[in-house]
This record gives sequence, structure tokens and C-alpha cells, in this order.
Amino acid sequence: MASTIVSDQGQITIPQEIRDYLKLNAGTKIEFVIDEEGEVKIIPLKFSVEELSGILHYPGIEKATIEDME
Repeated sequence: MASTIVSDQGQITIPQEIRDYLKLNAGTKIEFVIDEEGEVKIIPLKFSVEELSGILHYPGIEKATIEDME
């Protein structure tokens, strides 16, 4: 089991074995989630919503309404 110490500023260093397992690199965004049992999970965010915004937009194609999609 890996462990770490919280600094005076509330920062931690994620142990190398955990970084390797989660494929975390410098600059990787992570999310902390508390589950129903009160356990904290670390989830690497591959892409932010901002990064994905507009990814499917193609110039010249009109936007579809909900009615169009039905």
C-alpha cells in the first residue's frame, strides 16, 4: 500500500507506483471523488469539457435541433 504526507499547503506527492498505474504525467488533471462508502477515488481526466467543446463541429454543416434528431 502506498502512502504520502500532506504538506502545510495541503499538497501531496502521488507515489510513483500510483502515477505509473494511472499513467499520470506532469500536467495531467485528476478528479477526487468520494463514493457512497466514503472512500476517495482518484480519476485521471483524459480530456476536459473545454478541450472537447467543438470537437465534432465541421464548417458548412448546419446545427441539428432535437426535432431533427428524432
